[in-house]
Amino acid sequence: MNEKLELFYSRACPYCIKVLHAIKEMGLEDSIELRNIYTDESARQTLISVGGKQQVPCLFIDGAPLYESSDVVAWLGERAASSQ
Repeated sequence: MNEKLELFYSRACPYCIKVLHAIKEMGLEDSIELRNIYTDESARQTLISVGGKQQVPCLFIDGAPLYESSDVVAWLGERAASSQ
């Protein structure tokens, strides 16, 4: 994966937990910067200013937001498969 990946998430969100588990299962922990919007105020502000809302999980792919846990997991799965 050559893209810059940042996952904006919250530990209280079950959809975020789903994405975090998928990241671990795919072995992508070192490829994605994790940004908790409740412990990192700048992450929360970035999410709102770029995405226009505080919805998580949100995967930034080279700065472009991708929402919805199923879409994020599918995108990561496609990239993980193509990089092997």
